[in-house]
Amino acid sequence: MECKDKNCPIHGNLKIRGRILEGVVISDKMRNSVVVKRELLEYIPKYERYAKKSSKITAHNPPCLNAKLGDNVKIAECRPISKTKSFVVIEVI
Repeated sequence: MECKDKNCPIHGNLKIRGRILEGVVISDKMRNSVVVKRELLEYIPKYERYAKKSSKITAHNPPCLNAKLGDNVKIAECRPISKTKSFVVIEVI
């Protein structure tokens, strides 16, 4: 399969820079996009406990990688692709 996506970090012209994060795909219903959920632990000094937090990040999903629902993926920061997408999937783990 040949990738003709100009926003593909491997076959296209999109440069990656900044943060590289890992998470789980929780939605793949959008065309060429996925929603990635990250689980975080935040320490609260007052109670000397950890609180679970999560964040959702919308990322570009190139057709050559084609991440599906439930996949663990590695995403990298890039220039803004759209109003909400500033990350791109670089690897399906």
